[in-house]
Amino acid sequence: MEQILKKEIYEERNFKVIPISIALIAAGFFCMLSETVLNMALKNLMSQFSITANTVQWLSTGYMLIMGISIPISAFLTGTFTTRQLFLSSVTIFVLGTIICGFSPAFSILLIGRLIQAVGTGLLIPTIVNTLIIINPIEKRGKALGIFNLVMFCAPAIGPTLSGLIVQSYSWRWLFLSIIPFSIIALIIGYIYIENVTKLTKPNIDIISILLSTVGFGGFIYGVNNIGESSTVKMAAPVIIGCIALAIFVFRQATIKEPMLDMHPFKYPMFTIGMIHIIIMHMVNFSIMLILPMYLEGALGLSAFTAGLIMLPGGFINGIISPISGHFYDKFGPKVLILPGFIISTVVFFIFSHVISLNMTIPLIITLHCLSLVAVGMINTPSQTNSLNQLLPEHYPHGTAISNTLQQIAGAFGTSLFVAIMSASQKKYLMSVSNPNDSKQQALSLVFGVHHTLSIEVMVLLVAVVLALFLKRNNLSHSKK
Repeated sequence: MEQILKKEIYEERNFKVIPISIALIAAGFFCMLSETVLNMALKNLMSQFSITANTVQWLSTGYMLIMGISIPISAFLTGTFTTRQLFLSSVTIFVLGTIICGFSPAFSILLIGRLIQAVGTGLLIPTIVNTLIIINPIEKRGKALGIFNLVMFCAPAIGPTLSGLIVQSYSWRWLFLSIIPFSIIALIIGYIYIENVTKLTKPNIDIISILLSTVGFGGFIYGVNNIGESSTVKMAAPVIIGCIALAIFVFRQATIKEPMLDMHPFKYPMFTIGMIHIIIMHMVNFSIMLILPMYLEGALGLSAFTAGLIMLPGGFINGIISPISGHFYDKFGPKVLILPGFIISTVVFFIFSHVISLNMTIPLIITLHCLSLVAVGMINTPSQTNSLNQLLPEHYPHGTAISNTLQQIAGAFGTSLFVAIMSASQKKYLMSVSNPNDSKQQALSLVFGVHHTLSIEVMVLLVAVVLALFLKRNNLSHSKK
């Protein structure tokens, strides 16, 4: 029955798949590029605005956090507004935030601009994924989402290199000013080609759910970010409040008539396992995208541009692997990709944690980074596609919103958690030496912090390996019930 429903939805209309896909992915590229474009500029921003590492990293963590908070609302917005309205509004909000960032006179204004950017991105990404799912038949979704993930992962991977080049030659403001004209062009392309592909259901908005998700995710990640602070209350209180708010949020979604984020997709085991895999992968991947540049600049003394170049090959390799893994998923299912992917990632991080030092060679760093992103390419598209293929058409917006929410929240959580662990380990190391202000000891403290962080990430990845053993190809068996 479910297969018939899914087939009929594609026979109703003949979408202009290629123009729509180009418009969506072009806009998504620049939004996702902004997610990491500041990674190589953090050191300059700390100096210019006289702020600490824990403060400046909110430009990245805050971006992902606001995306994560915005995305759950996308299921409600998908039923309330047309595809064109959502696309044009989200890109316009992103452009506005980018303009504020480019001309910000103070750190607080820069952070506000970043958060506005994140709102636009948070509303756009679910619109892209949901539209791609609707306009592509089920047998082609793996390939379509693979191409989408190629661009979405290439953009954050290119961000550090672009950031290093611009910061070394120009002001950090050009990281934003250079994006503005391209974003406007993407907006114009979307205005010409985007079609309305969803049916409007006009659901009621639940303000309480929005408040609970905002307090829950925001409080939890803020508390995690304070790991290692002298005040335990500053860490524990936000985490406890966040967890309570999230528990109430989940309970409310399961009991109200029109939930903001329908939890029914979690009744399918393969969807649940897929979401756990996505959480683990994004926790590790986004944190290393911030930690590795810190190590390259702070411990090895490399320039921002050189550090960005070191990270570039991995991004391109990931871009190549993503569509290939989508194609292989369509043919062979998820297990032949996801299990080896997590095994590769675990081995790479284990090796990285044992060889990291002040004398680590650049070729070895590039090799390990490339292998880690090969693993990401093998994991992300199959996990996302297999999870969403499990759902009925009416659950696509909620499944997409859940998937994209967890990706961004996991990225923000992972970045906050592992940067906090790294900083706490650095402090512990410096407290054990007699000359903590010595430059070599500062560099060694960073190496110690990264080593400790990578070791913990290995343990997290092992959980994903075990879960991957239980993966099954989605054969829509629940449609037979």
